Amino acid sequence: MNAAGFWLLAFMLTLYVLLDGYDLGIAIITPFVARTEEERLASIRCIGPFWNGNEVWLIATGAVLFALFPQAYASAFSGFYLAFMVVLWLLMVRGIAIELREHFPSRIWHDFWDACFFLASALLVLLFGVTLGNLLRGLPLDASGFFLGTFAFLLNPYALLVGVFAIAALALHGTAFLMLRLNGAPSDRARTAFSRLWNAVLAAYIIVTAWTLFLHDSIGEIRPFVIAMVTLSVASLFAIRVACTQKRELLTFLASAAFLATLLVATAGTIFPYLLPAYANSLNGISIYSAAPSSLSLITALVFTAVGLILLIAYSTIVWRRLAGKIQL
Repeated sequence: MNAAGFWLLAFMLTLYVLLDGYDLGIAIITPFVARTEEERLASIRCIGPFWNGNEVWLIATGAVLFALFPQAYASAFSGFYLAFMVVLWLLMVRGIAIELREHFPSRIWHDFWDACFFLASALLVLLFGVTLGNLLRGLPLDASGFFLGTFAFLLNPYALLVGVFAIAALALHGTAFLMLRLNGAPSDRARTAFSRLWNAVLAAYIIVTAWTLFLHDSIGEIRPFVIAMVTLSVASLFAIRVACTQKRELLTFLASAAFLATLLVATAGTIFPYLLPAYANSLNGISIYSAAPSSLSLITALVFTAVGLILLIAYSTIVWRRLAGKIQL
């Protein structure tokens, strides 16, 4: 049951990245592909029906972490408290920028909120990447599971590199979604910029993978399952390039989703069975066995989570089916 809870969390977090990832990616690329007021508005309309619902997956993941592994939840907030507060403010700024942008017919007003939307989204992705990088690197924890480092410790070169890689990968994901959802000049410019963005993702991917292998000492320590997921992620990355070249927009987006999903599953497989791995080979990491409550509590939480997950998937599916199609300038 403990392993089931771990992989359920990984599944929910992966769905959040896939869904809210294209929202964040479009926010990052819009200033570069949408040059007029009408084009920027059309780019925002691409995610208008979805962005708020997509963020529910992040909230649900936090709630499930609290229900299934309360000790890991407490320790995570002790270590990432400042980062989580910044994430909360950035999420609010994104929502406010989308909702308030059209309240006044002023170019200065629109430009201000467009800049807020871009900066909040880019910083949010950077922080998510930094968090993921620190999980792969490990955290300084004492015997009770409390974080011993500082916020500056979290901003180490490896974690920042993972954050930059996250920005590039989600920008690519957002570009694929923009080409799928929007007709007109922004979609054409996104297709033109796609090749350079893909090259940046490939370069960052190679560097991050090499550094991750160095942190884990040897390839022999990597599980075969993780190696399989990494292989699939490489195949998905090249499939993105081929599909875009052939102008198969839906396949491009699906390949991008597969690339992100396999990367996140590989990350989960790397740290399993730890929720919060320890730094520098310490034995103080918090695992799915030490952080879980009683068996009865764990089973009860899993049952209620499964019911909520079914409802959430059903809602997301209905929204996608009703609001699918291209947006015209």
